[in-house]
Amino acid sequence: MIKFENVSKRYPDGTVAVDSLSFEIQQGEFVVIIGPSGCGKTTTLKMINRLIPLTDGTIFMDGKKISEYDIHELRWNIGYVLQQIALFPHMTIEENIAIVPELKKWKRDKIKQRISELMDMVGLDYETYANRKPSELSGGQQQRVGVIRALAADPGIILMDEPFSALDPISREKLQDELLKLKKNLKKTTVFVTHDMKEALKLADRICIMKDGKIVQIGTPHQLISNPSNDFVKEFVRGKSENEDIDFNLEDLLQPVIGNEVEKTSAVIVSSSTPMKEILDLLSQHEQLTIEKDGNLIGYIDRGSVMKYLSTILEKGG
Repeated sequence: MIKFENVSKRYPDGTVAVDSLSFEIQQGEFVVIIGPSGCGKTTTLKMINRLIPLTDGTIFMDGKKISEYDIHELRWNIGYVLQQIALFPHMTIEENIAIVPELKKWKRDKIKQRISELMDMVGLDYETYANRKPSELSGGQQQRVGVIRALAADPGIILMDEPFSALDPISREKLQDELLKLKKNLKKTTVFVTHDMKEALKLADRICIMKDGKIVQIGTPHQLISNPSNDFVKEFVRGKSENEDIDFNLEDLLQPVIGNEVEKTSAVIVSSSTPMKEILDLLSQHEQLTIEKDGNLIGYIDRGSVMKYLSTILEKGG
């Protein structure tokens, strides 16, 4: 879906912001880019929609160079969510969300239906909020609108540049949970920049850690936790001393199956005696696993709850 091929960004003063990046993001994948301040993560994001021109190399979208797209065509197929919510204050919530669908000349009925569906997805009742102005909403509600505005015209790609970092911890966690639901339901190709490893572990299919304009390691949350490529990655991901390990039990994560509630179970069934490392490896390939013991289904676990649990452990220092 998105391919970086030896991409670099240099400025006239000689500063190298991004240095020879080569990696791919698959269709429907949620990739988080993270690293210290000044590592090039936001520059990398903004080169995808040509907000920042690259100096060397090539970025492909669906096999076509982004330089070969009409700039409007390119950006209409890319939703963009900023840390600064940037809603138009004089427009209603509905008018803010409708901007790109109207530019693409969608019919009015289709636009209204799309807005209503998206608002419902993030817990904003259409009748209650559609005609309000941004100033009448809380910060968390405004950021919800910012997210669904980026989704309004059904773009193939979503770029998110530290969208929740200005929010209080409670609003931030709620929005992360909403984003996980949208991720599961919509399966959009998403590139998400953050400085928060907890957030990365919770949301990402893969995490790309950058330093000094280069990729240090890219992999699933489990791969980065269990097999960091060097001390920098180990310290950045774990925030722990070199000899500490993360230890937890399946029982801490298990969600029970009540009665005949089989619709919540996954077709992928594993034994409760399976080593946790194997379970984590399976969760890097499947969203959810069903757990059985002595021939009976005893519960299920999913990727989101595991990553949330891991991030809590990391926050508490293990």
